[in-house]
Amino acid sequence: MATGRAGAERQAQLEYSEFQAAMLDEEKRRRKAAKIVAVLGHFLGRDTDVLKGLTVADIGCSAGFIADELAEAGAARTFGVDIDVPGLRKAAARFGERVEFVCADGTALPFPDGSIDVLVFNHIYEHVVDPDAIMAEMRRVLSDEGVLYLGLGNRLGVMEPHYRLPFLSYLPPALADRYVRLSGRADSYYERYRTRRGLRKMVRGLRVWDYTFPVLATPAAFAGSELFPGAVGRAAEAVLSRLPRAVLRALLPVVPTYLWVATKSTRRPAGARLPQPPDPVVPL
Repeated sequence: MATGRAGAERQAQLEYSEFQAAMLDEEKRRRKAAKIVAVLGHFLGRDTDVLKGLTVADIGCSAGFIADELAEAGAARTFGVDIDVPGLRKAAARFGERVEFVCADGTALPFPDGSIDVLVFNHIYEHVVDPDAIMAEMRRVLSDEGVLYLGLGNRLGVMEPHYRLPFLSYLPPALADRYVRLSGRADSYYERYRTRRGLRKMVRGLRVWDYTFPVLATPAAFAGSELFPGAVGRAAEAVLSRLPRAVLRALLPVVPTYLWVATKSTRRPAGARLPQPPDPVVPL
């Protein structure tokens, strides 16, 4: 998913699924979707049929695996939105009977004001030309009591997740381009991450709850084992579930991925109490 307004340094990443094989990894995408649905379920206080009766849109849906899982979670109507035409064709061929796929720019979403109950924007912002414009559009179409799920990579995460190169996201664009070329992974580095402070600015105008540590500390509750699988995940769960809150907050600037739920209203997480409960995030 990318916007159509190309800046001087960045262009829309059309046909993204054609050069990022991870977007077509069905098993991995469905694991991510299970985590998303579980986080939404906890926030909404729903254990089953998490999205029953709701209108849902996956912004940056690519090949549609996450959108399909959102429909499976009971959504009354599910949309998948992207400019990745090959990905949308694959998605419509497989899931078009229960998901409506739309080729649209994220800065001009084809929905009326306040018409979407649940929006998913999962690891998309770093790929787009103008994430702030897309955030403004998502605020526009989100209903007054609606919920926005945000999966957000952190610029200060040591290992860049797309190219698996340490400190790649730390570098200025010209050096990052040289780094990926020297590694043989790509010709250019299009992604642009923000720090936690930058992300807090991006969600200005919303009320935000941080589910990062709840998911890491209780992965079984959130289908979150894909973050830190195997023995590493079990060790992380044991440590994180017992760490004092002050220590966890001190770690936040360097956590590689944030999982946030945002609303336009004053609603709060309605799910069961957790060893590490969701924390409010203060937008800047």
